[in-house]
Amino acid sequence: MSTIPVGGTTGHDHESTAQIDEAARWLASLPQEDRPRPIVPAMRQRFGLSPQQACIAIREAGLMHARAM
Repeated sequence: MSTIPVGGTTGHDHESTAQIDEAARWLASLPQEDRPRPIVPAMRQRFGLSPQQACIAIREAGLMHARAM
């Protein structure tokens, strides 16, 4: 049986969360046709993200876009 930490950390420190937020805002601000392809390597290079962090930023950008509609 696995245990779930209570009141623990999300695994992201403040700096990486700020990088993810910045990357998500950048991506959400770009029109679809102006987004670099492939997006994950581009975001990793531009913001210094891990592959997982880049995917989180992409998800967050999608949520920002959906909220704006």
